[in-house]
Amino acid sequence: MAQVDEVDIAKVEALAGQVVGLMAGAAVCTGIVLGDQLGLYRAMADGAPRTADAVAEAAGCHPRLTREWLDGQASAGLVTYDGDADRYRLSAEAALVLAEEDSPAFLAGGAGMFQALFDAIPKMVDAFRGDGGLAWGEHHPSMYTSVARFFRPGYRTNLIANWIPALDGVAEKLQQGGSVADVGCGFGHSCTVLAEAFPNAEVFGFDFHQPSIDAARESAARAGLGGRVQYQAVSSTGYEGSFDLICFFDCLHDMGDPVGIARHARQRLTPGGTVLLVEPFAHPSRSENIADNPAAALYYHASTMVCTPCSLAQDVGRAMGAQSGEHGMRAVFEEAGYSSFRAAHTSPFNVVYEAKA
Repeated sequence: MAQVDEVDIAKVEALAGQVVGLMAGAAVCTGIVLGDQLGLYRAMADGAPRTADAVAEAAGCHPRLTREWLDGQASAGLVTYDGDADRYRLSAEAALVLAEEDSPAFLAGGAGMFQALFDAIPKMVDAFRGDGGLAWGEHHPSMYTSVARFFRPGYRTNLIANWIPALDGVAEKLQQGGSVADVGCGFGHSCTVLAEAFPNAEVFGFDFHQPSIDAARESAARAGLGGRVQYQAVSSTGYEGSFDLICFFDCLHDMGDPVGIARHARQRLTPGGTVLLVEPFAHPSRSENIADNPAAALYYHASTMVCTPCSLAQDVGRAMGAQSGEHGMRAVFEEAGYSSFRAAHTSPFNVVYEAKA
């Protein structure tokens, strides 16, 4: 243990303050989950100032607990409080992030992941002291719903407007018809977006997690796409057919054998077909990523709890992690025998790669 006279007390105080801030952020996340699940944000979405009792009545919640929740939200800067009038208000900007499900900036739906992450801590203690594996299906049910809701705004905002146009000739193929496979489709939100945008195309969603496939089928039926999107619970090397476009949305790094999975996709591509791979943004080197990627702390911790143990729980267990970046993904597709691999579109949060057989 370091001697007191060897320690910079100012640095200790600064780090302690930083940790308190991180703990406060975790506590606020619990409030975001409650606000989303209880409809408290939606009760305030019109921007009108309200008393705590009025918010509670609109959401059907206990008034005293609602007052405490509102004070916490105001302290975090998520709602505003007028002390003179004793009124709380959700701004139009905050409504886009916290209340409006179809907003491209909506994030409240993803906060439920933290419920699942904390629930997984005892299992991860065992994983750290054991073989490192924690299968996707072993997480709290809130993980699956929250992941789907977290990624849905990005699919609806970027898939048709930015990602598909960045690929060589793919939009034209799908406009004329063609076939799409979404591997690791989860709740199928990306499939829905593709089917709506390209009514002449056949869209297939594959995922090994049966509850997600069940949810995807229900979602497609609600959207009136039940006959246009077909789902199958199958492994990432178990699906059949030939496809003009095969997609992996934020999932290939979670898989145990990404090379084998990419190789299977190459065998399932039609001549001239394309693989669309979406992965979290990462800088080329670990040092640069840690120093300069604002989302790295989130990605690395989520990868510690979900992505890497998920891969280790599967055959091969390559354990790429969510920050493997272009270098790691390029190596996968080169090993799988692809002739070309390039970054087609980059944003602060994602990189879209195009691979050709």
